[in-house]
Amino acid sequence: MKRELRALHIALSEDLAPWYAKLLILITLGYALSPIDLIPDFIPVLGILDDLIILPVLIYLSIKMIPDDILEYCRREAEIRPWNRKKNWIAGGIVLLIWALIVVWIVYQFFPSVLQ
Repeated sequence: MKRELRALHIALSEDLAPWYAKLLILITLGYALSPIDLIPDFIPVLGILDDLIILPVLIYLSIKMIPDDILEYCRREAEIRPWNRKKNWIAGGIVLLIWALIVVWIVYQFFPSVLQ
C-alpha cells in the first residue's frame, strides 16, 4: 500500500495523470495522510473497518484512472526514489483549516444555538 501511495504521489507531482484522476488522487492522499478519520479508531470495529475499507478502495479507484504505462513508470520510480519526508506546514494547515470548517458547519447545522 505504501508503494502505491508513493506511485500516486509521483503521478500527481509530475503532472502525469489526467485531471479527473488528479482530483481523486488528492482525495486519496489527503485521506491517507490526514490525522483525522471519518470514523475515529476508538469506536470498536467500525474505526478499524474505516481504514481497512475506505483507503484501499480510494487507492484502487485512483490507480484504475491512471493509464497503465504511466502507472508502471510511477511504480518503478516509487521503488527507487527515496520517500521525501520533509514537512509541508502550509499543506498541513490547509488540511486542518478544511477539517475545522467542516466541524463548524456541522455544529451550525445541527446545533445552531451553540454559536449564538
